[in-house]
Amino acid sequence: MRTVIETIADWCAAPPAISGDARRLAHQAIADTIACLYAGRADKSTLAVAQAFGWLRNGEEPLVTGGRQSASVAALVNGTAAHALDYDDNFRPGMSHASAVIVPALLAVAGGLGVSGRALTDAYLAALQAQAFVGSGVAGSHYTAGWHGTSTVGSIGTAAGVAKLLGMNAAGIARALSMGASMASGTKGQFGTPAKPFHAGMAARNAVEAALLAGTGLQGRLDILEGPQGFLEMFGGEAPKGYDLADISGTREHTIETVGVMPKLHPCCGSTHLIVDAALDLMKDAPIDPDAIVSAECHVGIANYRNLAYPQPRDEMEARFSMQYCLALAFRNKSLSLLDFTPARVGVVTKDPLLAKISMTHYSAAEEASATSYLPHRLRITLRDGQVYGVERSFARGGLSEPFSEDDRRTKFADCLEGVANPMSIYAALDALDEQPDLAFLAPVFDGGARNDRDLARKGR
Repeated sequence: MRTVIETIADWCAAPPAISGDARRLAHQAIADTIACLYAGRADKSTLAVAQAFGWLRNGEEPLVTGGRQSASVAALVNGTAAHALDYDDNFRPGMSHASAVIVPALLAVAGGLGVSGRALTDAYLAALQAQAFVGSGVAGSHYTAGWHGTSTVGSIGTAAGVAKLLGMNAAGIARALSMGASMASGTKGQFGTPAKPFHAGMAARNAVEAALLAGTGLQGRLDILEGPQGFLEMFGGEAPKGYDLADISGTREHTIETVGVMPKLHPCCGSTHLIVDAALDLMKDAPIDPDAIVSAECHVGIANYRNLAYPQPRDEMEARFSMQYCLALAFRNKSLSLLDFTPARVGVVTKDPLLAKISMTHYSAAEEASATSYLPHRLRITLRDGQVYGVERSFARGGLSEPFSEDDRRTKFADCLEGVANPMSIYAALDALDEQPDLAFLAPVFDGGARNDRDLARKGR
């Protein structure tokens, strides 16, 4: 009988025909991630990781922070940058920030291979589907238990995509998945600290190293997902679903077109987004004066409640994980931007008395266990005159049910790549990624690295 890893590897090595829609959605996800990666280059978490691992004159791959390093360190630094601002996409099947792990990991090995844009897309789609398959066995139970799916499911599933990009067959991809399972780690208790974006970098690095080790023939058990003392048993939480081999092997439509990734409109934890979007929906039709709000009660999922641990945030990292901070900004400004998550801005917004009027409750474990679909997040607003408004949302903007417009995507990309020459030429190349013979068009994203190389060379270092 085939193991779960072998079944996933078989699918990744020889997937069913991928539709044009799936490839288009992959191009959009890759573009969004590269934008977030560049925007996060100067975050303190990114700079700390880059500083820890230094600069190599003969390094293989560019860092978005400048300089070059080995493929695994490039994945680590660039993956941290991609997740640093919490502006990158969410992926429900993996309970992960899937693309922030996948794209930096693939780019870290792509340069040395001279791969085409089409090959990058194929590897991205394999990694994303592998994350969905790995996540399917543990589902929300794993995440609710406190595991950070980005660095657990992400490490394992992304290894399959890296192995595919390296040209490995099903046996090689299976070895990479097995090695990735041994590297899976990361607790959600670190949310709201610089360690959280490091988790994405760590997972990207793990995926690269798992695939490189697999290339030497090194492997672990191929039943390590479902077997004794394996991923399901150890990481599954209270009520994991378990793996369905027939469902995995029988998958024909790619997860990116059935479930999709969810790019972010707001640069903060995705656990805030349904409530923030619900508030913005309401304010389109109801003239709500923020100063007239007596209470704003938010009802969310258990994991979402636990993620948002900072009712009175002390810095920009905690602010991204504060429902009170994010919703107060939505009420006041009818939008959230990158500029709202700076130390100076946090110092101002946290003095707003509106934060103290925002509260959260969550569904019970029994309610979540019996749900047959995603439970909506609910917002109930009571005003000084006694008027009450109630609104709910089951999905955030940006997913398949309410996708961003082309203008939304272009605006976010241009904002994130501020300072890069001709950013929309890069956007256009990513939009037509399958037609690119190589990835040289991405060089301006790492131009800081090229400048540092030239400066250090002139100084004789």
